[in-house]
Amino acid sequence: MERQCISSGKPTEAAIGYSRAVRVGPHIWVAGTTGPLPPEHPDAPGDAYAQAKHAIRIIEKGLAEAGATLDDVVRTRVFLTDIDRDADAVGRAHLEAFGNAMPASAFIGCTSLVGGESVLEIEAEAYVDSGCC
Repeated sequence: MERQCISSGKPTEAAIGYSRAVRVGPHIWVAGTTGPLPPEHPDAPGDAYAQAKHAIRIIEKGLAEAGATLDDVVRTRVFLTDIDRDADAVGRAHLEAFGNAMPASAFIGCTSLVGGESVLEIEAEAYVDSGCC
């Protein structure tokens, strides 16, 4: 099966050796995605709901480049630096994005994330039953 690596063009991909998303056959894996917003954004830096929405838009773009949609997602992992404070807000964004797909999911508390102001990181896995790309 052919392996398709999707890049966001960020320098960190080449620097540490990863892809935004990888598709092999009908399987697609999207790398951990943070959602920090620029300092001038009204919801920056600590709004977990806004960061989740932003991260999900980045995930959606990676999926699209691999030939999938949010409805094709079968698993998500959500890492939160303050799970008690942010789980409900991030859960709301997750439901809005993945409510049709109802993927297997885990919300995991962690102490810190790469990306400075990020309060969350989301990974996604999709399955597209249309053969290889």
